[in-house]
Amino acid sequence: MARKPPSKPAKPSSSRTAPKPGTDRERIIRAFMNLLAEKPIENIGLAEIARSAGVSLSQLRGEFDSPLSIFAAQVKEIDRQVLEGGSGDMAEEPPRDRLFEILMRRLEALAPYKPAVRSLMRSATCNPGLALALNRLTVISLQWMLTAADIGASGPKGVVRAQGLALLFMQVLRVWIDDDDPGLAKTMSALDRALTRGQSWSRLFDDLCALIPARCPPRQRRGRRNDARDEPAAA
Repeated sequence: MARKPPSKPAKPSSSRTAPKPGTDRERIIRAFMNLLAEKPIENIGLAEIARSAGVSLSQLRGEFDSPLSIFAAQVKEIDRQVLEGGSGDMAEEPPRDRLFEILMRRLEALAPYKPAVRSLMRSATCNPGLALALNRLTVISLQWMLTAADIGASGPKGVVRAQGLALLFMQVLRVWIDDDDPGLAKTMSALDRALTRGQSWSRLFDDLCALIPARCPPRQRRGRRNDARDEPAAA
């Protein structure tokens, strides 16, 4: 994450820690992720985040609504980093290979935050509300990843595809979280298997969608209603 040095020397403050490099938003996100690496999200208070970031509560409130919204901002930043990496050198590769490369790039971007991700995964196992919120964030992110791989991710069908990928990606994360190999061999193997399963699931989903009859266009439906109105009432 880019960090800007302060424009002028920080003045000592007796009310909180001296400001650290970066914007308020960057300092808050960085402080929260550091705290999350040390303790469960349910044990992290807003005042603690503000103190750790060197900002006031009013500054924290001006940027974020809750600890989860801070994490959402970090997820969005990871999305940006992955999308910025591009996949121009794989333009001629099959969509599955492009998606594999994009998701591996995502895991590499997440590497500095592995302890924080582990902490969140533990909390989500016993907090259904948190699990649902994290799933929503993951689905949105993976819609962007699918789009980057030139795989349809818009409309209801795209949402279902992203949700299926989110479930598969969560299985990969469970392997990645304990994979200490610099080459991430176990993670790559898990991702390869997950995408193979995803391909089979996607084909089945497409086949099922093809069996669903198309709905009549609005104009045709209106015509049928008008025809019914024009028919004489039964004697």
